[in-house]
Amino acid sequence: MASNQTSLNDAKFALPVSDVEQQSALEIETEDFDYSKRAQWLRAAVLGANDGLVSTASLMMGVGAVKQDLKAMILTGFAGLVAGACSMAIGEFVSVHSQLDIELAQMKRDRQRKDTEEKEEGENESLPNPLLAAAASALAFSVGALVPLLAASFIREYKVRLGVVVAAVTLALMIFGWLGAVLGKAPAVRSSLRVLVGGWLAMAITFGLTKLIGSSGL
Repeated sequence: MASNQTSLNDAKFALPVSDVEQQSALEIETEDFDYSKRAQWLRAAVLGANDGLVSTASLMMGVGAVKQDLKAMILTGFAGLVAGACSMAIGEFVSVHSQLDIELAQMKRDRQRKDTEEKEEGENESLPNPLLAAAASALAFSVGALVPLLAASFIREYKVRLGVVVAAVTLALMIFGWLGAVLGKAPAVRSSLRVLVGGWLAMAITFGLTKLIGSSGL
């Protein structure tokens, strides 16, 4: 009789422990899911801004290799910003709209098989928005492209202007690299250096090749 009471007491104390463990595991899974969902959008924004930063700065450095005029460099950077933002927006819109069409077709097939309205309502909430994705992509690209444009806008001295653009882009590359690493849960220093070296290489190659072609008289 005593042994039966002891086992019952053990069972009573064991159940709450398992419930607590299950609840904590469920909370961890929920937090990871929410974080990953939010981090995907933020990482995409950081990558878009980095793309705008590197491409616009490389264009401006390429033109600056053969033309010392401030107006030419600013107009080139502005054209790169507009063209790049439009390209990113259109590409993102087409890509996300294709994903939306696929998911809608899959939902239609599921309704034909199961005819479950509750499932349809839950899936509609998680469908991608092509217009929102396009606007976010264009905005992120424009934010990155504004960095070299603003850095060069008010400096007329040629060599000083190039130096300021490189310094501003270097700082922005380090910030974007660090943000991408934090959102992707990667080593911050290594990721920042990788992004920084990549941006430097893009600007140096564009500057060098444009200088070579410009000096050859082509």
